[in-house]
Amino acid sequence: MQITPDLIQYLEALARITLTEDEEKKIGGELQEILTYIDKLNELDTEGVEAMSHCFPLNNVFRKDEVKASMSPDEIVANAPESQDGAFVVPKTVE
Repeated sequence: MQITPDLIQYLEALARITLTEDEEKKIGGELQEILTYIDKLNELDTEGVEAMSHCFPLNNVFRKDEVKASMSPDEIVANAPESQDGAFVVPKTVE
């Protein structure tokens, strides 16, 4: 793919930015280098290579879900500055 001035102006419009003429030339050259590198990567033989997101195997480590003793609602709100009916009382944020 060739980076043209029309493509640069189209990308400017999409990004809602304005570039000077010098910036357009610089960005155009940089984008062309990126695309050239990607084309080089496309030449690699990846036949038989499994797609992966990490270079090492990832396994989720979950603990067993065990029921344990917990605090009562009264114990939970015992140190609250203010509580009512087993719940924390906080200042209103919306009227």
